Amino acid sequence: MATVVIHDWQGKESGQASLDLKVAKETSATDLLHRAVVRQLAHARQGTASSLTRAEVAGGGRKPYKQKGTGRARQGSIRTPLRPGGGVVFGPKPRSYEMGMNRKERRLALRTALMSRVADIVVVKGFGADLETPKTREINAALARFGIEAGTKVLLILDHASEAVRLSVRNIEKVRLIAADQLNVFDLLHASKLVLSEEALAKIQEVYGDG
Repeated sequence: MATVVIHDWQGKESGQASLDLKVAKETSATDLLHRAVVRQLAHARQGTASSLTRAEVAGGGRKPYKQKGTGRARQGSIRTPLRPGGGVVFGPKPRSYEMGMNRKERRLALRTALMSRVADIVVVKGFGADLETPKTREINAALARFGIEAGTKVLLILDHASEAVRLSVRNIEKVRLIAADQLNVFDLLHASKLVLSEEALAKIQEVYGDG
């Protein structure tokens, strides 16, 4: 179990909260997280790369020159892989990059990734609740009050982000906004700081705390 400090919108401490999630054993955690990240990145690939074989390249239906008497090597088609413009040998074809990983392992990897970043978690009470119109400057100022320098990779995790917050965050290059029930291992490990709303912390405990 880990204890995190809750800040108000002005950056002052306003309480504490606990996060209790089961994690992988230290001996297997690295392998588990590696497989989870590789799987996520593999699933992001489209798998649409496709090259033409000699059977698919246009042309080449006629023998380029006679078999004998030219002094050159015999050729049956100008679309052979040995000639420019010919087919590709063992080139890429559309395929799926999906990798298997059972649900228990996926959830364990998420919990392990999150608990490994406890030192970088900033919990905010009512994040952007008073923001009625999109104001990127106000979000930047709030992050600065939480001790996060400009240009830091931030993963902002909210339970229900208002339209004003969503539009404000969209303009900040290094800040990524996701929902509390849509966590993924890559984002948790890639960000330098994790900013959670108090509601998101409770949602995470509810969704992922069942083991």
